[in-house]
Amino acid sequence: MTVDLAEMSEREYFALVAKRLGMFIVGSRLAGVEGFLDGYDQHARRHGGPGLQGWREWLVARRGQESSLAWQAQVREVALPDGWKRGELTQEEESRVIEVLFKLLDEFLAERDRVEGRPL
Repeated sequence: MTVDLAEMSEREYFALVAKRLGMFIVGSRLAGVEGFLDGYDQHARRHGGPGLQGWREWLVARRGQESSLAWQAQVREVALPDGWKRGELTQEEESRVIEVLFKLLDEFLAERDRVEGRPL
């Protein structure tokens, strides 16, 4: 079965990335996922797409509190509500953050699609 990535919605694409992380990110580590998303965002914007525009602001609004933190730190705070050290995460913590990251990203894209009138 061949999948045409260009024909996928952003939600479908990121669901595939989450499911087959090792195909897209060497080592399947959190830093790689974050770099991948930043690269995706920059590429999309350079070529006229929305990329992840509004993602950080959406996280702030969803959390219901002002924050000067980058989106990466906000996702960590959602995924690890009991706290995390600003440094190395355990493998279990990284796995949890990656899982929550893709769930939040899907929520963000679904909401953006609804607002823009795109089919879900």
